Amino acid sequence: LMKDLQNPEMMAEAKKMMDSPEFQKQMKKMSETGNFKDSMKKSADMMKDPTYAAKMEAKMEHLQKVGDEKLKEGATLAMEEAMNAMVNPEVMGDMAKMMGDPQFKAQLAKMAKDPSFQNYVNAMQDMMKDPEKKAKIEKASAAFKSQL
Repeated sequence: LMKDLQNPEMMAEAKKMMDSPEFQKQMKKMSETGNFKDSMKKSADMMKDPTYAAKMEAKMEHLQKVGDEKLKEGATLAMEEAMNAMVNPEVMGDMAKMMGDPQFKAQLAKMAKDPSFQNYVNAMQDMMKDPEKKAKIEKASAAFKSQL
């Protein structure tokens, strides 16, 4: 969620949705219900308690840390799988053909600008810190370059 909040495209879509008359009508209708008003009052009252507010802040920080770790794990596994697939000459040949396609290159450039892609970049940088993985990456990179 925190990463999505930093994504300009996602935020532009959210703003577009929130600016729509249908959405505003739904929100107005919901905000007038007794349950909503009660929930908002309870939330405001709870946040006035410094102990409770600190507890919620600590919980959010922990959940964000856990979420970041899970994203990193997933990106690392994806990068390791990609590196393992590159050992296959057929896959390497297919990759070389794809890199020759201008449309694929444009798509790849667009992906690189996506903030969520940074997880994969970070995973690759972490892999390069491990001498064994670094050697494997360099070997795959050399093999790939020879296919181009």
